[in-house]
Amino acid sequence: MTEPSTTPAGADGTGTPVTTAPPTPRTAARRGPVVAALMLGMGLAAIDGTIVSTAVPQIVGDLGGLAVFSWLFSGYLLAVTVTLPVYGKLSDTFGRKPVLVAGIVLFLIGSLLCAAAWNMASLIAFRVVQGLGGGALQGTVQTIAADLYPLKERPKIQARLSSVWAASSVAGPAVGGLLAGYADWRWIFLINLPIGLVALWLITRHLVEPERPTPRSKPRIDWAGALAVFATGALLITALVQGGVAWPWLSAPSLGLFGGAATLGALTVVIERRAAEPIIPGWVWRRRTIAAVNLSLGALGLLMVAPTVFLPTYAQSVLGLGPIAAGFVLSTWTLSWPISAALSNRVYNRIGFRLTAILGISLALLLLLAFPFLPFPGEPWQPALLMLLLGAALGLFQLPLIVGVQSTVPYEERGTTTASVLFCRQVGQSVGAALFGAVANGVLAARLGGDTDLDTLARALDAPASLTADTMDALRRAVDAAVDWVYLGAAAAAALALLALLTLAPRRFPVLKETARDDD
Repeated sequence: MTEPSTTPAGADGTGTPVTTAPPTPRTAARRGPVVAALMLGMGLAAIDGTIVSTAVPQIVGDLGGLAVFSWLFSGYLLAVTVTLPVYGKLSDTFGRKPVLVAGIVLFLIGSLLCAAAWNMASLIAFRVVQGLGGGALQGTVQTIAADLYPLKERPKIQARLSSVWAASSVAGPAVGGLLAGYADWRWIFLINLPIGLVALWLITRHLVEPERPTPRSKPRIDWAGALAVFATGALLITALVQGGVAWPWLSAPSLGLFGGAATLGALTVVIERRAAEPIIPGWVWRRRTIAAVNLSLGALGLLMVAPTVFLPTYAQSVLGLGPIAAGFVLSTWTLSWPISAALSNRVYNRIGFRLTAILGISLALLLLLAFPFLPFPGEPWQPALLMLLLGAALGLFQLPLIVGVQSTVPYEERGTTTASVLFCRQVGQSVGAALFGAVANGVLAARLGGDTDLDTLARALDAPASLTADTMDALRRAVDAAVDWVYLGAAAAAALALLALLTLAPRRFPVLKETARDDD
């Protein structure tokens, strides 16, 4: 067996030490059709949440279930998050293609069932089925993208996927509103079918995976570990999503869910240590590079909640904008993020992955700290400009870490590594939604008294005729203060990401040298 040898630092153009390993099997395919399929698959997963959100009034009006409609989003998020590690391990064990095909098929079955739902309970159940497919889409698309392109070209595909995510974030609410208003809300699920079928055809026809070496023994699936990971994640995400909404944080349901998650988490660790092929291998956390990236992108998920969840409310309640204009204030970061990501290779090729990510998150930290200093009530261009710059900073932060960590592992570990990164980011978003929601409501309660929450206040400000000028000003200032504190919390999350990079990440990522590709 050939032993790896180390070549001088910077030989790969990233300023990082390069380990020359035996040639890693790479996905043999015509890249064009496969990339198109990956973009369609990413589009399905990215547009799902935003396209459904605008149709909620029509869905509730048709099916009822106002008290539990939030589970349309929570159920989907739960299924996606807890299945990511499982799909990552399966893609490393059995190949990317069968996992992605199964994910697309499951997502389309879920979409068809959602369109046929007869009440809110059935729709929520079918959204979970959609989420089970969405978990395979998110993780496997990112992994195949890394398989297709060598290190120097990887920003191209990542920029394309980021562009799909950005376009979906902007187009989703508009498409969902049009379908719900002028057709029927069921079409927001049926529209997935032609897109998914095209992606499925392209994948089955054009993606040809490399021949995998015959294993010495039959691969064993860690079903006990998969079930334990799923159950632990289910309890934790449910506690985070429903705590403070469906029941108080210190109530029996919250304490029971968190206690159950902690118990199952400990059991998961025991099961995974004994498993021959664990779903979440110990090396995911023992390797400094992967651990640092996981923690950093977990913090990214945390801080992303501030703009995506709270900025639209700020724009409407404080700045007095309509929903469309408020959406534009938020969407500016979706314009700069993919551009910055696409150009980030020009930076990390010079100074390395770690320093590039440190530069990006440091800029993001300063921009998040600047938000509370915006004037009251201010002009819409001010937060829009901050968001434009924040998107550029986060593009410079996220993509080098994903590309970098994928380049430190061989083909047979890339699915697990990518899934662990995405899993941490998803958990960060769930924690952020719960934490920052509590922060905002706590600030409002301190300023206004009682059990006032941000949603109730926003609805009150939507009907200004029933409020005096002084009351309107007091409520707007309270919302402004609450969102300011949320952004300070997001800045603290950025500081945690910076700390993880400074203390855990190696100065130079141990990149594996890859063989060049000649296909297109």
